[in-house]
Amino acid sequence: MYFEVMNQRHFTWLLLSAGLISACNNTTQRPVATDSTAAHTAVADSLNRMVMIPGGEFDMGTDDSQTREDEQPKHKVRVDSFFMDEHEVTNAEFTVFVTATGYVTTAEKPISMEELMKELPAGSPEPDSSLLQAGSLVFSPPDHAVPLDDVSQWWAFVAGASWRHPEGPASNIDGKEQYPAIHISWDDAQAYAKWAGKRLPTEAEWEYAARGGLAGQLYPWGNEELTAGKPKANTWNGHFPYQNTKTDGFYGVAPVRSFAPNGYGLYDMSGNVWEWCADWYDAEYYHHIPATAHNPQGPAKGFDPAEPLAPKRVIRGGSFMCSDEYCSGYRVTARMKTTPTSGLMNLGFRCVRDK
Repeated sequence: MYFEVMNQRHFTWLLLSAGLISACNNTTQRPVATDSTAAHTAVADSLNRMVMIPGGEFDMGTDDSQTREDEQPKHKVRVDSFFMDEHEVTNAEFTVFVTATGYVTTAEKPISMEELMKELPAGSPEPDSSLLQAGSLVFSPPDHAVPLDDVSQWWAFVAGASWRHPEGPASNIDGKEQYPAIHISWDDAQAYAKWAGKRLPTEAEWEYAARGGLAGQLYPWGNEELTAGKPKANTWNGHFPYQNTKTDGFYGVAPVRSFAPNGYGLYDMSGNVWEWCADWYDAEYYHHIPATAHNPQGPAKGFDPAEPLAPKRVIRGGSFMCSDEYCSGYRVTARMKTTPTSGLMNLGFRCVRDK
């Protein structure tokens, strides 16, 4: 199975091994300043746009042997009612948060040589200090077919890339106020949620909400194939990563609410950008979760057998880079993971709060 999202440290190691560039952002947070009146108003508006998700029991995961093993087996889960943001947190909303608090995201911080070397395999060469700039991973597709097991063919570390400058220092978010905030690490999402009086959804809450009240369906809209009928989500159309026909109207990230909501009134639960969940990722978690779990919070720690030294958090929903031939993360059961400090051009978040 090919992965659309990779953890940033492993990508760093690949580039470092190739003699290119390396990055691991220092995650020390700045103190949060006092909220302004405008910020309070923005939070109130955001709360008003949350959707109440009625509690219930559902079958989480799948027994389909054609899916990734970490999506199996299907198991009963019960969640209490909660509120969820109707769409991904936008640049406009994140701007209010940053203006009110002075918060600096992971991608905007100088890179710590000491922290970097702790995260890389023993014996890795120390990169030149001039290369240790703040930045993030940007989608940089080739113009020809490439092996789909080498993500370095379409991801590039770009110094100066961040939520403010999604494609690099020369880019900005002018006119993109209603686009999802991207290049957001788990730490950044947590900080925003705390400030807004919310929290990140558990993985169980996220899948339950994504289903929109439908039982046993493949997608938030039902079982109709992604490419059948009218466009249903912002995904990759064509041959990944070099050809996108833009059948759905978009090449990259799309404004929130560009497609029809699911049965709960939630937008973009499939495609557009991956979304952080609160849970640690453990590939074997579904095999150990109690029968009919009530509000499961995920495993106590993260474990990815592919990279056992790099604990990861769960991300859900797929992104504009998903297609049938690569990733298919837009399915409601699809799971993905990356390290909490990762920043990516197709990674954002939405929040929930208790009822």
